[in-house]
Amino acid sequence: MHRKIITCIVISSLVFISSCDHLKFNKVENVFRYNEIGDVTSLDPASARSFENIWIDDQIYNGLVQMDSAFKICPSIAKAWEITDDGKHYIFHLRNDVYFQDDSVFPGGKGRKVVASDFVHSFFRLFDARISDATTLLTDVDRVFSGTFQGFQAPNDSTFVIYLKRPYAPFMNILTMKYFSVVPFEAIDKYGQDFGEHPVGTGPFRLKKWDHGNRIILSRNDHYFEKDADGNSLPYLDGVMVSCIKDMETSFLEFVDGNLDMVSGFNAINPRQVFTSNSELRQEFRDKFYLQRMSFIKTDYLGFMIDPKRMDEKVPIYMKTLRQAINYAINREELVRFLRYGVGIPATKGFVPPFLPGNKDPYMDGYTYDPDRATELLAQAGFPNGKGLPDISLFVTSETGPVAAAIQSQLARVGIKLNIHTEQPAVLAECVVSGQCYFFKKSWVGDYPDAENFLSLFYTKNFSPEGVNYFHYSDPRFDSLYEHSITETNDTIRYAEYRTMDRMITEAAPVVPLFYDEVIRLVNKHVTGLPIDSRNSLDLRKVKKS
Repeated sequence: MHRKIITCIVISSLVFISSCDHLKFNKVENVFRYNEIGDVTSLDPASARSFENIWIDDQIYNGLVQMDSAFKICPSIAKAWEITDDGKHYIFHLRNDVYFQDDSVFPGGKGRKVVASDFVHSFFRLFDARISDATTLLTDVDRVFSGTFQGFQAPNDSTFVIYLKRPYAPFMNILTMKYFSVVPFEAIDKYGQDFGEHPVGTGPFRLKKWDHGNRIILSRNDHYFEKDADGNSLPYLDGVMVSCIKDMETSFLEFVDGNLDMVSGFNAINPRQVFTSNSELRQEFRDKFYLQRMSFIKTDYLGFMIDPKRMDEKVPIYMKTLRQAINYAINREELVRFLRYGVGIPATKGFVPPFLPGNKDPYMDGYTYDPDRATELLAQAGFPNGKGLPDISLFVTSETGPVAAAIQSQLARVGIKLNIHTEQPAVLAECVVSGQCYFFKKSWVGDYPDAENFLSLFYTKNFSPEGVNYFHYSDPRFDSLYEHSITETNDTIRYAEYRTMDRMITEAAPVVPLFYDEVIRLVNKHVTGLPIDSRNSLDLRKVKKS
């Protein structure tokens, strides 16, 4: 397969060398190299919705707090914080040694110190739906609280305060999201809505060059504030090189040839080639690479649009017994074992991934493979052995093709005929949001490690297209429990309420949970210090190359 012409970086001199046939890098360069198959659309943290954007934003920006691999909230620019007893006021105390990256927007091009008012300006931007994907995350901010600017306050340069209308238990988790990074008002004033093309942050790396469609190059921020346990300045790397090869096979070949340091994601690692039949790394790959693998805050599922106002009566998925029958008819273990080479965990414990804090309930039962029970439920629904049941259409993208075909075969065994419609991702997304797809394949990646983020998909006030309740599932009991849980500050009570809601969703069956995904990466053995976590973040601060 012909490979694209890629421009390479030798970081010691920052000279870019063109290669006509393939990526040809200096093997001793202190640059971390990975490929991004998806499109990076903006480097403005206010638009940090996709992993493509977030992974680069992770290198450029910092927020008040950050999260470690154990889901613990840790200091970042805020060195300490308090929450008032009523759970509505968050007071953050900032470090005084954090500076924005050098940029022409500052006098003399020298980055200035970050102060509390910078967070006021940065967070206020997030209310603007024209630039921000985080507007719904701020609905509990008390924008009319006396003496504040839209619910935010900077009483001095080192103190930043957020005022909420009511207690919101997941709020500290939300603040770890990249949306809530600090940005300088000078850059916003100069670049406006084009700030995403000219990012200025406080992170370990800064944007050096963005050649759209070819590469993104980041260079070390020599004024980064964090140090390692021995007092050494971070980061260790001199730079980051992100290539933009769209073909997965070509990207994987570049990795095997040593021109990339990491490939990430089930499809990107080429599982047919790298795994044995029992999901172990083949010996020829073990010699040069190591495998990183961890539970992912992500549930892949089939969803039903069950709003009676939008329901086509000829498609009887409004019947709960039919939806339950479909759940029982699918062999999740078989899908994971044979189509995903063992990557993923069969989703038999409800919609919420069972490893989230407070969700480890050994008695939580979802759906297991039980074709006899599926047959019974079909008969109860009035379709014995599928007789009289109209064909059901499942809308998917091409990437889901093999899984969809397997599900089609499994449902046929109990008499359910499934038609598969393959759409482009953007077309399917619009179809789902608009409520025109009655049965569809999607996945949900948790924005933060709290079950509330998954349960919000079933809250009535989150009906699509305005919200993420694509199913139009509605239950006043669920809504009441959901509203109480997010204000409950006692974790034991809140987690118990989460589990109750997950059981309600399981029983109502507006979804068919398929599997809880895993973060999976192949990494060159020359790379050390690369952490992995269940949020699939990319932390390059302590990465070294030999």
